[in-house]
Amino acid sequence: MDYKIVTVPTRILTHHDNICDAINEFGKGKFGPNDVICVAESVVAITQNRAVRCEDFKPTLLAKFLCRLFPSKGSLSGWYSMQSLLDAEGSARVVSAVIIGGIAKIFGKPGVFYERAGEQARLIDDVTGTMPPYDKHIVYGPSQPNKVAAAIKEATGAFGAAVADVNDLKRAAVIGTSAGVDADKVAQILIDNPFGNGSERTPICIIKDYHK
Repeated sequence: MDYKIVTVPTRILTHHDNICDAINEFGKGKFGPNDVICVAESVVAITQNRAVRCEDFKPTLLAKFLCRLFPSKGSLSGWYSMQSLLDAEGSARVVSAVIIGGIAKIFGKPGVFYERAGEQARLIDDVTGTMPPYDKHIVYGPSQPNKVAAAIKEATGAFGAAVADVNDLKRAAVIGTSAGVDADKVAQILIDNPFGNGSERTPICIIKDYHK
């Protein structure tokens, strides 16, 4: 089934904003009781004040070494992003995940590092990974995304809400949902990345008539 997706333009949202208030302000008249409201995870994190300036990190030798093991286009390939992961999840956990993940790759099993390194390994956005002025920041994944989605549902009266991590490489993951929303289904609906976290300023989108 094809779903209509409506994007919601906003101004630049900051840590001074409440995501529920922003959705009601900018999405007024665009969503109804059968819809699912989706929000980009990086914007949720920014409103939670989870964006940290690079100069606030002090990359260790370990961070400088480990980041070289990751693809140059990946979010963990920089000194600061790797240090942010070490700070969030602990050095022992990350090093262990690198070792076990490397062994698993030899035996043809990818993705083990991200399974073992902690939630933030999948969610941290490196510099340039989000909209200005936060393109000079490391942005952690949002805190308690299921609770955020539940709060959006309650504040808007929509059928449900989802917090999603989607990119232009047809990779979509829903990291938080309100009750009754199928995360895998929503991820598939969002696979072509309707969000615009840059100059488009459309970090919110609405899946119309998700529930009929």
